[in-house]
Amino acid sequence: MQPTLTSKVLVLDDDSTQADALKAVFEAHGLTPLKVRRNRLMSVLRTNIDLGGIFISETYGASSQESAEIALRIQALRPELPIVLRRANTPADSGDLPESWQRAVCAVFDEVAPEPLKAIIDEHIFSLYYPCELVRGISELTESVLAGQFPALTLHWETPCLVRDQIIFGEVFSLIPLESDWCRGYMMLQTEEQPIIDTLNRHAPRDGGATFRTVNNLLGETTNLIWGAFKNRYIGDAASAGRHVQVPLIVNHKQRYISFGSDNPQLCFLYTLTDDSGASIRIYQRFVFNLAWSPEDFREIVNDPAALVEAGELEFF
Repeated sequence: MQPTLTSKVLVLDDDSTQADALKAVFEAHGLTPLKVRRNRLMSVLRTNIDLGGIFISETYGASSQESAEIALRIQALRPELPIVLRRANTPADSGDLPESWQRAVCAVFDEVAPEPLKAIIDEHIFSLYYPCELVRGISELTESVLAGQFPALTLHWETPCLVRDQIIFGEVFSLIPLESDWCRGYMMLQTEEQPIIDTLNRHAPRDGGATFRTVNNLLGETTNLIWGAFKNRYIGDAASAGRHVQVPLIVNHKQRYISFGSDNPQLCFLYTLTDDSGASIRIYQRFVFNLAWSPEDFREIVNDPAALVEAGELEFF
């Protein structure tokens, strides 16, 4: 797996003369641009699509005012997503941005130039730096745990990405804190209940069949195994120093929404487990470092073989 992070962005821009230039800049800087039919925009935004931001053109609607109203509706529905405006007829630095746009967007550009857009992407999409070694290591240890928990299934994964979504995927999720001297936050696993029940009944049948309690136990055990591997590899016995600040977590089950009290982008992994019948289980893994994040202090714990020999855990052949 490539350690390079990506982020999906929704592009609301119908100007074909700008499309190729925009796509080239996005792909050069780790963004995957997505388009949506206008009559499906709001319904798509209500789904579990993982997004890092939205780019909208001033000419997306019939007028600039209509485009601004669309942006405001998006903001009301998905306030966690940064919205970036491309001005079509006025320089971005002209200073005459209408109030409606000022309330909706976080950044503005006009010409599709690599450097100004890179600055916007770095500030509003990739605003947190995640070391490549950490991203790759999380993927490796999670894949190992999932392969052990679901030995009859084939594991596939997607390139890890940064998301700002606060929508919960599926009906069940687990949450466990992560604390060290370089990070404080949570790891979350999200999945759907029925595919796991069906898979267990096919490959590991039991008296009475699998139930939601079986799913809860399996997800809890999986979460604990990943947490233990993460702790051994990246935290060890170190605990976060200083006074522990906490923020309330908000969960709205009806809206499938969870908030960690921070607008920092989350590190997201998607794993798909498939059996011979083609049935699959999707598991979303998210890391939310909402309380403390110091990647410059990140270190991977490397066990010294000599120390393991001395402790009796290893011996010479």
